[in-house]
Amino acid sequence: MAGLNTTELAARLAVSKARISQYVSEGKLNGCFTGDGRGRRFDLDKVAQALGRKLHPGQMLGNGSATRDALRDLGNDDVPAVAPRLRSDAPLPLNDTDRYEMARTLKAEEEARRLRRQNMAEEGTWVLAEEVERHTARAMTQEIAQFETMLRDAARAVADQFGLDFRSVRKVLMDEWRRYRADRSAQIGGQAHGTAMTDEEQEADV
Repeated sequence: MAGLNTTELAARLAVSKARISQYVSEGKLNGCFTGDGRGRRFDLDKVAQALGRKLHPGQMLGNGSATRDALRDLGNDDVPAVAPRLRSDAPLPLNDTDRYEMARTLKAEEEARRLRRQNMAEEGTWVLAEEVERHTARAMTQEIAQFETMLRDAARAVADQFGLDFRSVRKVLMDEWRRYRADRSAQIGGQAHGTAMTDEEQEADV
């Protein structure tokens, strides 16, 4: 395919017209076009071959997957869809084009999960654990305060009925209550830590 002007070539390669002009001025497209200025016409096959041989990996990443797809469409075998691997567990080089694809895919998946969480929360289908924890802690604090007030009232009643020292009775009751509360807090914390996610929660993948 031949005879593309600068605008058409830039669209095919998913780059700007300025980048095409830069390639021309740098001599990267020598022999790939005829004419000059606005009358310049590019041979797409030759352009693809020239850029596929000379384009820096960093520029490939900057232009994105659209450029690589366009170059593959042009019949350039130097732009593989999947780079070869020596080992399946080998880390990807920093300039590997698949590294860019993987990062873009992961970003899209994370964004999809974030929007799903947001939508489900707004619809009332899910409640965030941190919201439950905050409301529960507030309710428990109020309940404990009321219970301790009741213990003080009970200490006063016991002291008056049996002729005992109010402060001594109150101290015994409060000490027993605090010991019980500490033990129960440790037990419940251990149970919560060991609780596994249900199959439904794991399948939600949020």
